[in-house]
Amino acid sequence: MRYIPNSLVDRQSMLAEIGLDSIEQLFSGIPEKLGLRRLLNIPGALTEPELVDYFRQRAAQNAADCTSFLGAGVYRHYIPIIIDALISRSEFYTAYTPYQAEIAQGTLQAIFEFQTYITQLTGMEVSNASLYDGSTGLAEAVLMAHRINKKDRFLVAKTVHPEYRAVINTYTKNLGIHIELIDYTADGRIDLKKLASAIGTDAAAVVIQSPNFFGTIEKTHDISELAHKFGALSIVNISEAMSLGILKPPGEDTLETRMADIVAGEAQSLGVPMSFGGPHLGFLATRERFVRQMPGRLVGMGMDHSGRRGFVLTLSTREQHIRREKATSNICTNQSLCALMATIYLAIIGPKAFREICEQNILKTKYAVQQIQTQTKHRVLFPAPRFNEFVVELVDDYRPRVERLMKNNIVPGISLSRFYPELGNAILLCVTEITRKEQIDKLVEGLA
Repeated sequence: MRYIPNSLVDRQSMLAEIGLDSIEQLFSGIPEKLGLRRLLNIPGALTEPELVDYFRQRAAQNAADCTSFLGAGVYRHYIPIIIDALISRSEFYTAYTPYQAEIAQGTLQAIFEFQTYITQLTGMEVSNASLYDGSTGLAEAVLMAHRINKKDRFLVAKTVHPEYRAVINTYTKNLGIHIELIDYTADGRIDLKKLASAIGTDAAAVVIQSPNFFGTIEKTHDISELAHKFGALSIVNISEAMSLGILKPPGEDTLETRMADIVAGEAQSLGVPMSFGGPHLGFLATRERFVRQMPGRLVGMGMDHSGRRGFVLTLSTREQHIRREKATSNICTNQSLCALMATIYLAIIGPKAFREICEQNILKTKYAVQQIQTQTKHRVLFPAPRFNEFVVELVDDYRPRVERLMKNNIVPGISLSRFYPELGNAILLCVTEITRKEQIDKLVEGLA
């Protein structure tokens, strides 16, 4: 949006049009005690050359040539250049919520394709047209289960992303919903025995994450089966969507049992830049029978009067469209640009290459784990199968160790002490397909 200032003559003309003489008259309804009678305490304006120079100086402070092993919900994956080229087209980047289907067919079709990809990856029957991000997506899944089951007790794995759990608490704390955390075992997965003893017929849902916050792959089949045995729903969170290219879909049923009822998560890994933490895109997929309780929008495909294919907003159960007491959410921001990035990514990568990328994540992570185990004194925790993240317990204090690594342009994983004090000096490391062998070797050398 261009900045078009109003001149003094323009302002006087507009005031005269509404019968006023001054700006003060326009704001006369504001109590005098609330008015600010001094200049704001902010720096003065800069000329354009000064502003450009300012940002050049700030940009020079950014770290260059650093190797990052950060993960924890936001991941460094290769983003094909074609994505930038396509999303820069004005018909995409100016897109608002496509209320007028007759002039928004391109946007609606792109969202429809996104929904199709999500259902294929998750093994579910229906997906919505994206959410704000993974954390709010999981919180919406909890509220959705609450509406379906009419129960207030939720069992949440302690291995679910701690910040996702914090968002769940924010969403539910005034709704009478009770959250119970289920601890993890020595292999880094939810303790099934504790879950079995804690669950009962009063449980609304069991919430897990796979791969979980430690990078460990949970036994989603066994957990879903246990939840259903007690009449609870099974909610699976996925903060690393790349893993869906190789792991069995959490919603894919077997001959013996039904799997997850709701799959929610974050799709940033699929062609969306990290961008200092956002904007990203959440997703939520579920069973068709629960579609009326699903938050957000649903784009559908039908035929017009002439038999031509057309796309429309089939379902949009927010308070703007239906009675407030019947609304399932207040989601209003359209994340379709980020959803478009993920759609283009999946379309151009294809299933074979997608799996190969996942294999690269697994193999490089395995190499990093083996090197740390054999070349350093530190201990790798949680031996269960993992995707691209793993936990290392340092033999010495975290802070000086990190400072030394940072001086060598290595950004190690995050400290787990603020989320899991019981893990002491443990750090969470992440390796993806774009991490090179020499970078892993350099990390291992620094840790040694």
